[in-house]
Order: sequence, then structure tokens, then C-alpha cells
Amino acid sequence: MNQPAASPTLDTLFQRTLTRQPHAAALLDPLNKGRVTGHQPRRMSYAEADRAIEALSAHFVESGLPANSVIAIQLPNTVEFVLTVLAAHRAGLVVAVLPLLWRHAELTAALNRTAARAIVTMSTVDGVSYADLAMHAAAEAFSIRHVCGFGTDLPEGMASLDDVLARPPGTTRAVIQDGRKAAMISFDVTAEGFRPVPRPHFSLIAGGLAMSLEADIRQGASLMAAFAPMSFAGLASSLAVWLLSGGALALHHPFENDVLEQQINEHECEVLIAPAQLALRLGDADLAARMPSLRNVIGLWRAPEQVAASDAWIAPHAPLTDVYLFGEAGLFGARRGEDGMPVAVMPGPHGAPREQMGSSIAGEILLTPKGTLGLRGAMVPIAAYAPPQPVGETLTAQPPRDYVDTGYAARLDRPSGAICITAPPSGIMAVGGYRFLSNDLQEWARRLGQGALLTALPDRLSGHRLAGRAQDNARAREALSELGLNPLMVEAFRDRSGPV
Repeated sequence: MNQPAASPTLDTLFQRTLTRQPHAAALLDPLNKGRVTGHQPRRMSYAEADRAIEALSAHFVESGLPANSVIAIQLPNTVEFVLTVLAAHRAGLVVAVLPLLWRHAELTAALNRTAARAIVTMSTVDGVSYADLAMHAAAEAFSIRHVCGFGTDLPEGMASLDDVLARPPGTTRAVIQDGRKAAMISFDVTAEGFRPVPRPHFSLIAGGLAMSLEADIRQGASLMAAFAPMSFAGLASSLAVWLLSGGALALHHPFENDVLEQQINEHECEVLIAPAQLALRLGDADLAARMPSLRNVIGLWRAPEQVAASDAWIAPHAPLTDVYLFGEAGLFGARRGEDGMPVAVMPGPHGAPREQMGSSIAGEILLTPKGTLGLRGAMVPIAAYAPPQPVGETLTAQPPRDYVDTGYAARLDRPSGAICITAPPSGIMAVGGYRFLSNDLQEWARRLGQGALLTALPDRLSGHRLAGRAQDNARAREALSELGLNPLMVEAFRDRSGPV
């Protein structure tokens, strides 16, 4: 009896390029990595990356992590992140990505909700001790058995992965490579609260294909990824797009404009993947003269309701592809035309590339009965967003739902029939990639003391920014720390409406 062919995994895609061009450039670290993490930048070929992945994978196996168990990762946008994700998959593990801006309470909740067996982090990022954050969170997560870190001065009890990379690989185990197996868990905030969102390999690959085909990225292209990787969009736009193209992946830890421009020129990057507002800002600065190697720009919109009102793209040598992000639910892309303006997005199935007749269907966009945007398709984890069972109806079968309601308010434009996204989900704030319920602001503000202020202001680059004012700034930082706010947010608090 013939067995159906297994769909590819991320490691399968890596192995294909490794076999074809083992000595080609694969991974390039940020030029300012020394400032960000204290490590010197690495430059790795596919063969060198494979040896590192094999060593890390063997360490995870030798540590006793069972196949299909969860390993949590909280790392910056550096080579170590890519190596760890691929090593975990090679060892048959599921990766849970933890954003750098998360608070201690959220780290602990995520570790407990996913029953993670291990956590991997960096000793410091931008001067903040993430090793200490990981150790404290692991102490409150009963399932954690191993805490690993890159960098120096790791706390007692944390295994050094730099030492692992410095020695030959050890024991490995055979893992069935099947794209239908779980690959990652990311985390979303919806009106119902904190929500883990698991995904198989094929879902991640579908997201990467939707972007790479719509942007028309050539095989073997060199990519610059300047988007935080700790989400579905971050992994799909960097890791999946890179593995599908089979070129080199340069990484930039967001953001230093001068360093980013220097990296693009030094590595002769052809594709830039970055937050859309940053891409538009670069496009206004004579992109053709300053970064002549660019041929494609992918702009990721964390606030997709802002796309229609955005400025025209004025760098025709490197067309812009708008990618609409809807939390962890899914995404779709639309490449701008010759006039540089956003194109109309029609409801119904959409191909990749969008305008090409007969192209493969990347997903479907629909308007729900509630006047919100719905998504369905290979990349959309419908089961993870299933509505809660009504109280008192636990024995009653609920009608099946084959789409995810993103919560974004939307309507149809009468003259054109296009979808118009008008507002984000109510009750949810986003500061960069960090999403939280607006009710949390009230709790945080109460801890700041009498006369203090903490509010979310609209921000074109990140959706919102937190701004605060307190008469006793030291007490404000202490109160926010007691609440478990990440030090990157606490230390940025200012007493005169400065951004947090």
C-alpha cells in the first residue's frame, strides 16, 4: 500500500539547500550584536549552521527532553534564535516563542499553559538580564526541567549553550519529518484573554509562501529581516521566507537606522523585511541611491487599519508589498502597483501572487455577520480561536466554524466592493508587538500612586505607545516592577509624558 508523501518541515527545507550549496552564506548576525548581547557577530555558511544545529539538537536530546515536548525561546533577532528553532525541530520538539517585552507574569503563564519542559534565553539583551527573568519564571513553572542560555555570566543552574556549540555533537534521534506535526506555539491577546496558538509546519510555510510569492522574491535572494521574530508573522517573514528562497538571511535587532542601512549595503541585500512604517520612512530617504542593492521591500503592518491611509511608495526600483497582520490569527499580502498606492483588497479567495490568474490559493478573506474581518486558509489556526462554549450548554454541540474572526472592524466599499478595515479589536492595545487588554492600564495606573497618569497614545509606527507621568518617578518604577512589568518597559518610564 502506498503511503502519502509527508509535507515538508522547516528542517526539510534547510536540508535541501544544505545539500545543494553547503558552503554558501546562510546566516549573518547584526553588526551591532556586541552592543545588544555582548557577543561578536557571526557569519555562517549552511554547513556551519548545520553543525551548530546538530550540536544544539543533540544537547536537547541528551538533556532528556522527550519528542513532541515544548521548549520555550526568548531570544533577540540574532543567529542564535534561528539555530535554536531549527535545532528544536530537528530534535522533534515544539517551539513556544516568548516576546522580549513580556512581563514576568506573562512568562510564567505561558510556561504553565504550554507545559514547557525547557526555556532558552540570552544572558543580556540591551543591558537587561534575561537570564534572571528566565530563572525566576522557571521557578514558578512546575513543568520546567532545563534552563539554557547563550552568553557569559549565566546564573547558577543555567546550562551554557555557547559551550554546547564549542564541542562536537553528541547523541541524536530519528525524527519523522512531517509538516503536519506541531512546529510552534505563539501567544495572542483577544477579548477573551490570553490565548496560546499552536501551529504545524505547513501553516508556517503557507505564511512564508504567501509573502514570498506575492513579493516575487527570487530563489537565492539575500534577505534582511528587521522584524522581531517572536510571533507567527515574525517567523513566517524571516525563517520561512529564507528557507523557501534558499539564500542568505541577514538579521537586524530592531532598530538602529544607520546600522540597518550599513548591513543592507555590506551584505548587498536584495529584500528588506521590516515594519511597514519603518519601510515607508526609508523609502522617503532616496532608497535607490542609499541602498541600491534592494529589489523588494516587504512592509509588515501590525495595525492593518492604517494601510489604506498610508503614503505612496516612491521607490519604484524596489516595489513595496503590504502585509496585513492580524495578531496570531493570520496574514495576507498585497503588492503595490506602479502608482505606489495600496491596492484594493477584495473579499473571497486570494492567490499568491494575487493578480496572477491560476495562482495557488493562499487564503480567504470574508466579512463576518458581526461586521468584522474573518480569515480562513492553510495558515489560519481555526481550532485555537474557537469561541468559548456558552454557559449551561456544555452538552450541546456547537455549529462548526471554518474561519477565525480577527475582531478587526471592516466593511465593504460600495463602489469597488473592496474590504475596508476600519478599526482594531476593541479593548486591546498594542505597543509594538506587545498586546494587552486596555483594562490592564487601569490596574497599572493604580499602582503608581495618587496623581499619576498612565495612558496609551496612538502611534503610527507601533500602533500605540505608553505614556506616563508620576511625581515620584522612583516609586513609579518600583510599583511597575512589583506588577511584573518587563525592565525594558519600566526603565523607559518618564515623569513628563515620555514613552514607555
